[in-house]
Amino acid sequence: MERVVEPEWLDELPAQEPRAIHSRADLRRLNWCMNHAGVLARALQPAGQPRRVMDLGCGDGSFALRLAVAARWRACEVVLVDRQPVISSEVRAGFATLGCPVIVTQCDVLRELDAAGQADVVFANLFLHHFKDAELARLLADISARATLFAACEPRRASLALLASRLVALIGCNAVTRHDAPASVRAGFRGQELSRLWPAADGWRLDECATGLFSHLFVAGRR
Repeated sequence: MERVVEPEWLDELPAQEPRAIHSRADLRRLNWCMNHAGVLARALQPAGQPRRVMDLGCGDGSFALRLAVAARWRACEVVLVDRQPVISSEVRAGFATLGCPVIVTQCDVLRELDAAGQADVVFANLFLHHFKDAELARLLADISARATLFAACEPRRASLALLASRLVALIGCNAVTRHDAPASVRAGFRGQELSRLWPAADGWRLDECATGLFSHLFVAGRR
């Protein structure tokens, strides 16, 4: 299956459009089913208690909060980055309970990521697959210049994942999610595709593998 990147409807809808709100709720449910917060919490264990973490493509911020709880991060600054961030008061309150100040940065990560600054840990969930290879190479190079540890959990481009993506209506997903789920699988990753796009430089340890039934994990850490 060749990798194909196509527009996803959620990215094109205004953040407060009812279909977008419903689709973000669908994504929260799908993330829970795939346990991406648990996967990334384990991958980011070497960071211990970071001082500053950054979520690329944060959406409503709920995944970053779930990850912070799973990773037992406390009193670290959390930078939430998105073109259309929609961070709720509940998410902000959740981070406050952990003692984590939140900085919301609205930007295009391909052009304006400097606005988000540096971080001990950068992570992404169901985000990298939105970009074509040339764009990804640029983004990964930028990430490598601002983080000591990076991890991403993405769709696995495989027949089983594609089949499952076509059945999301069974758990109540709306038309937006029903369109975007197969599109995200077709744009997903397998093998060492992300490792090959990471900038060729000494001093990094790269790990990339399938995880769970439908997901793909990439981790880059400084040696």
